[in-house]
Amino acid sequence: MLKKAWIDLPAKDPEKSVQFFKQLGFSEEPQYGTCVSVGELFVMLSVDSEFRQNAMNDVADPKQGTEVMITVEVASKDEVDDLVIKAGQAGGAIYREPQHLQGSMYWACFTDLDGHRWNVLYLGGYE
Repeated sequence: MLKKAWIDLPAKDPEKSVQFFKQLGFSEEPQYGTCVSVGELFVMLSVDSEFRQNAMNDVADPKQGTEVMITVEVASKDEVDDLVIKAGQAGGAIYREPQHLQGSMYWACFTDLDGHRWNVLYLGGYE
């Protein structure tokens, strides 16, 4: 049985990235090193050399191409709006303003400090 989801991301400055995610409402998980969580999603933040060693592969530059898009679900349309505003204020970049998507979904997109792409999604419909 699956219990939790972990994502490992390279970060130029993992401690600064932890602070970025804390401003978005993630919890710091210092028992796992430079790690943050939201719900049962844990994000491990590693310097490029450590990430490269663990992945046994080169580190992609997320500012040049997209290696993954990470989606987090929130409980309301207002939370989508609030989270992308916080991301922008914390140093991220909003690349898709909040908007309706495929009927009842509402979403927006931002990049974190290292250029990783995040989607914020509300599935509850129009308000």
